[in-house]
Amino acid sequence: MSYVTTPAESLQSWRWREHLSKQELASLREMEDWRSWLSVLGNWAVVFGAMAAAAVWPNPLTVILALFLIGARQLGMAVLMHEASHFSLFSSKRVNDAVAEWLCAWPVWSDLHAYRKYHMGHHARTWTKDDPDIALANPFPVTRASLGRKFFRDLSGQTGWKRVKYTLQRDLGLRKGRMGRTDDSARAFRGMLATNLALLGILALAGHPALYLLWVVAFLTTNMLVTRIRAIAEHSMITDPSDPLQNTRTTRARWWERLFIAPNAVNYHLEHHLLMTVPHYKLRRMHELLAARGALDGANVVVGYPEVLRRASSKGRQADAPGHHTSADHPHPFM
Repeated sequence: MSYVTTPAESLQSWRWREHLSKQELASLREMEDWRSWLSVLGNWAVVFGAMAAAAVWPNPLTVILALFLIGARQLGMAVLMHEASHFSLFSSKRVNDAVAEWLCAWPVWSDLHAYRKYHMGHHARTWTKDDPDIALANPFPVTRASLGRKFFRDLSGQTGWKRVKYTLQRDLGLRKGRMGRTDDSARAFRGMLATNLALLGILALAGHPALYLLWVVAFLTTNMLVTRIRAIAEHSMITDPSDPLQNTRTTRARWWERLFIAPNAVNYHLEHHLLMTVPHYKLRRMHELLAARGALDGANVVVGYPEVLRRASSKGRQADAPGHHTSADHPHPFM
């Protein structure tokens, strides 16, 4: 894939705005805090519900189901941290950051403030050589065998363990240079310990401390899988890096995909790049308005994640090679 050489903000065509009135644009940007609370608390409700089901009906099926549900909600928490990095989770900046840290970022060992600094560069320099996320998109498409190996490493815990070692070394000051320990990462490490101990304490008070293992195993396995699928879907296999309607993808997700793969409207990524201040719960409305008025005709929009994975694994078998690409070494592998 060729890069663009000019920062994305100077390349973007704003003609899509002609399809929306000023009132509609203002309405799309308007924040409704109660809906963000529903998203945050809804993620945790699914986590505790999955754990409760495994406790009440302990069998392989409920455990596997719980792992996939919890892994997707862990991604959902990272998605809401991403939302907060744009100051579009809550109208109060203080509440925005506090909720994002304590209930979204720290439980999944992530760092809102470091991520915010880094992520703005991705929006400003999408598909340039300076795009900090380019390494997540560039390797695709790969062969079916290669994608299968990646998925196996995710579900077997290899990717998750590599990420844990990488992050732990950073937070303990064992990595030097640009990816070394910072005040932000040290604070996030303490926050991770505090929130995870709180989760373990809640489960212990409920009489089921062993359920915490579901959280840990999901983090190391199913969460890594859905995080990889999300990264592939958003910017891989694009056709024109200079076109904002082509260099980012929206995936029209079915209900089960929203439950297990694409939480909190993360699938509407093209719309997010067009107007990154639209809260996540209004991205679907933005998509529907633009689609109904023809603004997305020919845009990079696909139906369903199976189609995304078909494209991601479309490289010829003769080009197959083991490869070592993984998002675990990325400074912010969640988003």
